[in-house]
Amino acid sequence: MRGRIVTILLVSALCAGAPPLARGDSTGTAPPSEPAAAATATAADTAQAAPTATKSKEKGKPKKSKSKSKGKEKSMTAAGTMPVKPAIAPAHVEVQHILIGFAGSVPGKSITRTKEEAEKLAHEILDKARKGANFDSLVAKYTDDSPPGIYRMAGEGVPPQIGEFGRGQMVPAFGNVGFAISPGNIDIAEYDPSTSPFGWHIIKRLR
Repeated sequence: MRGRIVTILLVSALCAGAPPLARGDSTGTAPPSEPAAAATATAADTAQAAPTATKSKEKGKPKKSKSKSKGKEKSMTAAGTMPVKPAIAPAHVEVQHILIGFAGSVPGKSITRTKEEAEKLAHEILDKARKGANFDSLVAKYTDDSPPGIYRMAGEGVPPQIGEFGRGQMVPAFGNVGFAISPGNIDIAEYDPSTSPFGWHIIKRLR
């Protein structure tokens, strides 16, 4: 009987000195290892989000225009052919011309084109000449005068030199154009019954 009492006392003593069993936290707080895992996940998410943010910024930037500025269009007119008034009125000029007449405008010439056709042709030749076509070739092909169609003139009040015509000896439009342009320039004297009765004159000043 005594032995049983002793045994019961020993068991009770051992149970009283044993440490309590660990219990889970009733609040549901994550164990210490969980915050570290969460931090790792946050860093990974940030790393993945960075390229997206960068792309968004790039999309937001205005794109530079790739269109190249157009250069100035090159003029089809050959250099020096457009009319330029001389700084000083010349006393003498040498010009070459192409006469474009129409039916009945040039004595002794059997011209069949109409006045309208003559005007159109004259301006087409002027355009060709200003674009650099050989003027001698144009004279030979088109003129209703005698090639090469070169004349020398003296200005008003200037005595003509040998081989020159006085300005008053020529139709007015011929001198009006010839003395109003600079060497190399090309211009046209339009048909006029009073000042240019033979038709249209495409005139180039040589010197």
